[in-house]
Amino acid sequence: MNMIKRFKVSFSKVFKKLFKKKGACIGIYGPPNAGKTTLSNRILRDWVGGEETMGSVSHIAHETRHAKRRNEVTIETNGHTISLDIVDTPGLATKIDFHDFMEQGMSDSESKKRSKEATEGVIEAVKWLDDLDGVILVMDATENPYTQVNVTVIGNMEARNLPLLIVANKVDLPDADPGVIKEAFPQHPMVPVSALEGVGMDSFYEALAKQFG
Repeated sequence: MNMIKRFKVSFSKVFKKLFKKKGACIGIYGPPNAGKTTLSNRILRDWVGGEETMGSVSHIAHETRHAKRRNEVTIETNGHTISLDIVDTPGLATKIDFHDFMEQGMSDSESKKRSKEATEGVIEAVKWLDDLDGVILVMDATENPYTQVNVTVIGNMEARNLPLLIVANKVDLPDADPGVIKEAFPQHPMVPVSALEGVGMDSFYEALAKQFG
């Protein structure tokens, strides 16, 4: 009888190990220059360490032109430990004009190439939605949240019945007003942060664990 019990316990441990649920795959979305990659880099800096980053940042829109994934990022917060796969996606936009890149000093050919890459990046970001378990939607707290991009992403997440966490970024800037974002989308949790300065990140990780853990 004891042997049978030991066998059952041993089998149960092996079964749980083999079929242990993997961490959720979470996509970081938002318009260009909202701070998606800055947030991704902050997460890696806080929980992976070293010099690893998700990508470079720039004041020029659409710096991230291809989605980048970092698997098994372990986050410990408020007595809980979660493991997430993080996907940093290209900025979403309803219109991409190569003239905008020319205004940043790029040549005609370079601007057209950048515009094409940015368009492809938007398509890739949308395709990623089929493989995600949830979304972090990054908004610039200094800008009007009632944009087509924000409304479309939120509507898409609600239609897919996927959990969503809104991040009101850039609260370190004097004209930031995260309260406007909260009022615009009260049906979803929102956390104000400065991914650049690291402000509000403890609250962000707690919200992350609660929403996706």
